[in-house]
Amino acid sequence: MKICPRCQKTYVDDNLNFCLEDGSVLSQMGQQPPATVMINEPRATQPQPQMPSQQGSQPGWNTPQAYSMQPPKKSSKTWLWVVGILGGIVLLCGGGFGALVLIGMNADNNKTDLSSNTVKNAPANKGTNSSTTTSNSSTTTSPTSSRTDLETVDLEPWVKEFSAYGNTEFNSNDEFVMSSKKKGFYYVLVAPEQHKTEKADTRVTLRNVDNMAGSLGYGLIFHSNPTPLQQGYAFLIDTKKKKYRVVRHEPQNEKTVVTWTTSTAIKEGAEENTLEVRDLDDKVELYINGTMVNSIKNQHGYSGGVPGLYAGDGVKVAFKNLEIRK
Repeated sequence: MKICPRCQKTYVDDNLNFCLEDGSVLSQMGQQPPATVMINEPRATQPQPQMPSQQGSQPGWNTPQAYSMQPPKKSSKTWLWVVGILGGIVLLCGGGFGALVLIGMNADNNKTDLSSNTVKNAPANKGTNSSTTTSNSSTTTSPTSSRTDLETVDLEPWVKEFSAYGNTEFNSNDEFVMSSKKKGFYYVLVAPEQHKTEKADTRVTLRNVDNMAGSLGYGLIFHSNPTPLQQGYAFLIDTKKKKYRVVRHEPQNEKTVVTWTTSTAIKEGAEENTLEVRDLDDKVELYINGTMVNSIKNQHGYSGGVPGLYAGDGVKVAFKNLEIRK
């Protein structure tokens, strides 16, 4: 006899294998039905020990440290410090830093008009990187020069009807007046190449027409390449502060040779001052109104260089008597 394990209905036919009521597999009476097994129930197994992940392990002497190709970005306020520092420099330098700022903005302004031997306004760089050293910074009485062969440079043809960089005119006092059109810039004009400053005394008389303040100065160019601001020197004064300095030029760059130095030889305000440069065998002597104020070594001058005129910071300067004695 067989019995249905689910509904407990019995059957006498031993050839019958399935319950006619619910289709369950019939079992012989007197036998224990098998335990029900859930097919989706996982079997209990002994868990295998897991090896520690290499990524999560502590770095050791033979394990390279993990690194990121791009470091995490941090919120930086460095620009605030930079702005503050730049602002402080402007206040301390009295506007001189403005000339440095204009360098990067106007580096392409150093251009030459070959037809008139004039150089367009070039930005001023008041750097101090120079190997030139001063050999005499004290004022002495001017010895009489033995050079008497006088050559005068005519300044009237230097007047330009129009320039985008500087202003020029020849006034009724036979003075050549020039200025840069912007503060923080200087305007340079040089003589034709037949006028040589080597082995010569070069001088010019100038005055600050409006007694205007400026940070760059104005004065005499010497030992210059006939293409202006490529190579040469400038001997500059500031009559408002009674100071002088010496610079030299490279393409689109101006470097300090002698820093601003006070001199009692300078006449104040709009008075006339005469600058003179004497080129000797071993040095170049610098004179203001007949008094030697300094001397330098000619290490960077252009061979066969010419004289010229320099006006900076928009100051209107009147020049006359540009002379060369040999």
